[in-house]
Amino acid sequence: MMGIANVSSPEVFVLLGFSARPSLEPILFFVVSGFYVASILGNGIIILVSCMDVHLHTPMYFFLGNLSFLDISFTTSIVPQLLVNLWGPQKTISYGRCVVQFYISHWLGATECVLLAVMSYDRYAAICRPLHYTVIMHPQLCLSLALASWLGGLTTSMVGSTLTMLLPLCGNNRIDHFFCEMPLIMQLACVDTSLNEVEMYVASFIFVVLPLGLILVSYSHIAKAVMKIGSAEGWRKAFNTCSSHVAVVALFYGSIIFMYLQPAKSNSHEQGKFIALFYTVVTPMLNPLIYTLRNKDVKKALGRITLENCCGFVGSRRHI
Repeated sequence: MMGIANVSSPEVFVLLGFSARPSLEPILFFVVSGFYVASILGNGIIILVSCMDVHLHTPMYFFLGNLSFLDISFTTSIVPQLLVNLWGPQKTISYGRCVVQFYISHWLGATECVLLAVMSYDRYAAICRPLHYTVIMHPQLCLSLALASWLGGLTTSMVGSTLTMLLPLCGNNRIDHFFCEMPLIMQLACVDTSLNEVEMYVASFIFVVLPLGLILVSYSHIAKAVMKIGSAEGWRKAFNTCSSHVAVVALFYGSIIFMYLQPAKSNSHEQGKFIALFYTVVTPMLNPLIYTLRNKDVKKALGRITLENCCGFVGSRRHI
């Protein structure tokens, strides 16, 4: 019985998070709360506008709507528990919630990598094959690519997270992070994790490195096509078409690469928490800002919807 108890899963995990800096926690609570609300509102507006305005019923905005829904889901899987832990003295999360958190965060993280690659292919088709764009990016293909992104992420999460969940933890329950992340759960295991590590490296190659490679290939072709454009107007259109997506990719992959290239020191681990905070809280808030501030179509759609709703409200008041 004692042997079974020693390898059983803990009822709760302790998320150490930023507890080493207690004076910083109240500040982080209000900052993270503000970013979270802004992220929900910004991405919600993108989804609403993409659905309501017929001018935005195009492949680009279909994928952008998927990205916004993904960002809302990703932040919601992490931030509420983070706020609870930042506000109160309790830094715990139940075993069940921790499992759900690393299943969902793993799923959505992998999905975003693939979805960003799909969006880069859409931009390639728009710039390099403009005459055949509507034929290439037909609705069935767009739906298939979106489903492939979501199902691919779900598959790798089910495999990797399930293998991690099966590891005996021998009572270890202290996670030096602010959310349940698969590699950190693996570090708590009291058995050899070679199989899990191999699976994680293979999955990282398929869902992180390969999509990044596809993005780079797409933009190399786009760069070649743009170099052949003689007019300044053509350059401007190409820049407007791609700049928002390039900025989002740079934010997402830049923070991930910077975090994983850090040396294995205790102070770098603390820095890693703030980088993780950036890509889990700040980046999802910045994405809708990038796409609305640099995108005339979205701003025009927002104006049309606002005008229609205002006119509709005034008209209904007059009838009353």
